[in-house]
Order: sequence, then C-alpha cells, then structure tokens
Amino acid sequence: MAMVERRQNNGQGSLALQSGQTVTQPQASQTGLQSLTAAPMPTIPQNAPAGLISVTQPPQHSTSYYKIAPNEPFAWNFSYIIVTPTHLTVSAVCENGNTYPVGPTDGIISGTATSVVWDTYAYQTSHPQLPLAQAKYTLKIWADQGPNAQRAPGFLTPNSAVHFALYVPQAYTPITSGWSCPGCSSAISQYVSQPALVGLMTTLLVMFFSGTFVMRRS
Repeated sequence: MAMVERRQNNGQGSLALQSGQTVTQPQASQTGLQSLTAAPMPTIPQNAPAGLISVTQPPQHSTSYYKIAPNEPFAWNFSYIIVTPTHLTVSAVCENGNTYPVGPTDGIISGTATSVVWDTYAYQTSHPQLPLAQAKYTLKIWADQGPNAQRAPGFLTPNSAVHFALYVPQAYTPITSGWSCPGCSSAISQYVSQPALVGLMTTLLVMFFSGTFVMRRS
C-alpha cells in the first residue's frame, strides 16, 4: 500500500497518511496555543466612581499591635466594584524594606474574598531565612491591575492605608527568680528626691488622719 507523507512547517510536526485513510482530527499544536473565550466586559458608566476597599480589621486610622502568633485576622469591605477582580494580592511591607505574603496561599486569594487569616507564627518558624521583624508594617491589597494601578471607574483601587506592628512577647519571669524592675526603682527615687512632692504627701496624710480622728470623736 502506497504511503503519502506530508510535512508541515507551522510547528505541528509531520503527518503520515496511507492511501484510503481520512484524517478526522488535526494534530494538536506543539506551541500550546489554545482558543480562549473571553468573558464579556460589564458596562461601566462614564461617571462611575473608582472601586474601593475599606479595611475593617484592623482599623485603618490607627496602628494596631500584633504579637507573632497564630491566626492574625484581616478583613475588609468593597465599594463601587463593577469589574470583579479575578484575584487579590495581600502583602505586608516592613519598614526595613522586606515584603511578606499575607495568608496561607502566598498572599494570593480569591477576588471576592473579604478576609484572610495570617499565621505569623507558622511563617516565622518556616522561613528562618527571612524572618518577620519586630517593626511596623504597611498592609497592601491590590487586584489584577497591580499594586500601582491608577484609579479607574468600576475597577478596584489598591489600598495601603493600614499600618500595624509585630512584636515577640517576652517569656514570663517570676519575682522569685530574681526579676527586678529598674524603671520602677528609678521612678520611686525621682519622686523621693522632690521635696515639694514629699511635703504635699505629708500634708495629705496629716489631713486624712486628723479628719478621721475628728469623725471618731463626734
């Protein structure tokens, strides 16, 4: 039986046919290109405001302090979102210049998520090469357009309004083990060295005991 060989130069390889055969399915392209069906873009009014994200935990207008421990929660709300993001990226940028992914999935979460829990203790123990510093951080959240995306109607605007700090709690040391408070001792010595304060305290004590004596006699 005769053999007919056809070679294609478009990256699809060689195709060998025997006489009398019919090719019913073309060979898959080796370039990996696939036909994609894009979702229709929603209609965005020209006067629509830019999408916003407001962090509710921790508060946006104050610095919260978290100890490096399991299950540190972050939560937020969306406003004016017309184009729903595919995903969100949540990062903690330290004042020392290091950036850390927030959450169990390397900082990448669903575009409709409204919270994430960060196990800072687990991160600390599993990343000794880049440990979390006891310092201040900025929480940054952005969508598909990236961390520096400009404000656009209906699209989520990146948020970096939240600041927080991480610290490592000190181990408990009982007084019987020799614990002392240098600050407390110095504070007492400062008060004692103030003659006016000593005189005031003496006057108050005299007035208190005199009043008590008078009340008992009456």
